[in-house]
Amino acid sequence: MIPRTNNPALQQEPTDPADAAGAAAPVEAFTPLRIVALDDDEDFRQYLTSLLTSEGHDIKTVATPAELYHAIDPTWTPGTTTSGGAYGSGSSGTTSPGRLPDVVLLDIKMGRASGEDVLLELRQRWPKLCVIVVTGYPSLNSMRQTFKQDVFDYLAKPFSVTELRQTLAQAAASLGLGQRPQDRLRIELGRQIRLARTQKEWTLRDLSERSGISVSQLSSIERGTHLPSLESLVEIAGALEQSPSAWLKSAGL
Repeated sequence: MIPRTNNPALQQEPTDPADAAGAAAPVEAFTPLRIVALDDDEDFRQYLTSLLTSEGHDIKTVATPAELYHAIDPTWTPGTTTSGGAYGSGSSGTTSPGRLPDVVLLDIKMGRASGEDVLLELRQRWPKLCVIVVTGYPSLNSMRQTFKQDVFDYLAKPFSVTELRQTLAQAAASLGLGQRPQDRLRIELGRQIRLARTQKEWTLRDLSERSGISVSQLSSIERGTHLPSLESLVEIAGALEQSPSAWLKSAGL
């Protein structure tokens, strides 16, 4: 549950029996995520680091927009933002270099920095990045404005462990976060093949007869549990009158 501290944002009684018992609420299969959190509250940063690390995530917390941009892209340097601004320093935690984080937790109401400006910057530079807004000052207007910037969710402080856990699980499931490149490729190819087949109103047997690929293999491919060989992919795409290169491009290749 949320620990009791002098920070009102962290003071909350458990909101469900799972939190009250100190047990995890049932969620979908756990996916460890790379998370960067921007918040100007040091107590809250320490809390997030402790909580999300214990949950199995790779978490880095930062205190300023400049540190957030650098955590997302280590090649970022001050003065390269599109929205401008002068920022300070202060961060904790580590993340592995080499790719974007899966999730950014963004405090939308901070002291010196504007969370709205940071969100705009994120959308301009990294439009596909999953952003979850957190705020101690929730309002309908703020919620409307942030959702216009394609945020995944909006969490009002204080929130329960279960709320955060479920939101991260939903983001992972909906957006395919935390997956290896080959996992994303396998899942996206299956999705594209299933979509093309259903658009033709074909059954798996119909596609099997036209492609020469067995029904069981096609079923495994569509579920994302089996990656088709290049030869099989070409046969399936040909039967569906689709471009295999377009499918690969949609998977990020």
